[in-house]
Amino acid sequence: MVGPGRPQFVLFGSSIVQFSYSNEGWGAALADLYARKVDILLRGYSGWNSRRALEVLDKVFPKSLSNKTRIIFLSAPPINEEQIRETMSDTFKDLSRTNEACRIYSEACLELCREMNVKAIDLWTTIQRRDNWHFVCFTDGIHLSAEGSKIVVEEILKVLREAEWEPSLHWEAMLIEFAEDSPYNPVVPNVHREHH
Repeated sequence: MVGPGRPQFVLFGSSIVQFSYSNEGWGAALADLYARKVDILLRGYSGWNSRRALEVLDKVFPKSLSNKTRIIFLSAPPINEEQIRETMSDTFKDLSRTNEACRIYSEACLELCREMNVKAIDLWTTIQRRDNWHFVCFTDGIHLSAEGSKIVVEEILKVLREAEWEPSLHWEAMLIEFAEDSPYNPVVPNVHREHH
């Protein structure tokens, strides 16, 4: 560990998480917004599914942290089947992953989150509320573009703002590490001001 202990946000999941640190990705946006407040740790594994994730869950999240751990579950986002066929290799010609299958999986996971009292974000529905979502929210039909990532960040911040967790994990409520009264403190970019 470097320096004093900061809270940690662990982004855990598949390639949608792994690629979240790409330019204008949602993980990178969170790291920027929470600079000097939280360490954002990336644990994304391209090609993984829930079965593979369960195999390493205890290694990524040790049980000793369970009383401090706060979870926000992101449901499966929608997909653009046509864009997948156009941009992906021949492997995806016979598409077994459909937007309808993503809806069914997303709804089942969200129901489980309700039963377990886990905060959850319905990406499947939320992303499809965006005009032209098919074309602006993905880079290849599966992975999120800057526009898709912006939706994810907005939804995560909404959950963090509304959660009754102590201490609050919303970026505006958190202290800056080694804060100082200085005219040189960076101003939060305009892109983030809308997340109040």
